[in-house]
Amino acid sequence: MPMSDHPDTAQRCGLIAIIGRPNVGKSTLMNALVGQKISITSKKAQTTRHRITGVRTVGAAQFVFVDTPGFQMKHATALNRTLNRTVQSTLADVDVVLFLVEAGRFGMDDAKVLSLVPEGKPCVLLANKLDEVKRRADLLPWLKSMQERHAFAEFVPMSAQKKADVDRLFGILEPYLPEQDWYYDEDMLTDRSEKFLASEIIREKLFRLTGDELPYTSTVVIDQWLEEEGGAKRRIGASIIVERDAHKGMIIGAGGERLKRIGSEARQEMEHLMEAHVFLELWVKVRSGWADSEEHLRSYGYE
Repeated sequence: MPMSDHPDTAQRCGLIAIIGRPNVGKSTLMNALVGQKISITSKKAQTTRHRITGVRTVGAAQFVFVDTPGFQMKHATALNRTLNRTVQSTLADVDVVLFLVEAGRFGMDDAKVLSLVPEGKPCVLLANKLDEVKRRADLLPWLKSMQERHAFAEFVPMSAQKKADVDRLFGILEPYLPEQDWYYDEDMLTDRSEKFLASEIIREKLFRLTGDELPYTSTVVIDQWLEEEGGAKRRIGASIIVERDAHKGMIIGAGGERLKRIGSEARQEMEHLMEAHVFLELWVKVRSGWADSEEHLRSYGYE
């Protein structure tokens, strides 16, 4: 177990869940907390599908962040039932919950997510996008109404884009972590493999470059992963799985241009992340009904 830089201070370590309605900015916050991009971000709701663990060690405390999928209210597919089960099991396991909302806003979707927080679990209210609130005085009645809804342990107004706000959060959360040895080495950022991060990067580019045209029932499977020259080169082959031929055409684009761009942007980001030369080949395959098939979900890595 690594020793802390602070020998007089007992090590603390704990699990922290980040929850909120779809597209509220959970992945952006996770990346800011960890200090590197490990969770995909997109304007499209419902892009985070797996429990992505981010790790950040600050002083004698190690913060292990669990990024839950956005709780799904709209569709009752097998995929969404799996996502919702993941959220509930995650919350039962953690030491503290970060409930992310947009400052001054609280809708039906937010209420449904808040209702999942187990009774007695410390829950910190993060009012994000504070910089977008025109008059701070308007926040007071909103804050009062939030305190009436739930017994929050703390209220933290912030902007996930501001480093000072993110750094302040570590000091607020530290007392909620149990005194125990760290789970991970000090320089560890995530427990996810490079292979998993590669599939997430491709999926992010896919959503970003197809906009709202593509339904979120598309996923990425890594078919080939070869490391060459002592890890200085990666040869990666991946399939983008969609439900319909029309979606396939949408991703490939006129003359294959869109697929080329998805591949090019994903490859550049992978090279930056892995510090290696990456050769990336992408295919698009149609598997109708995959999001409603428990068997397909398991084969594509959904728990």
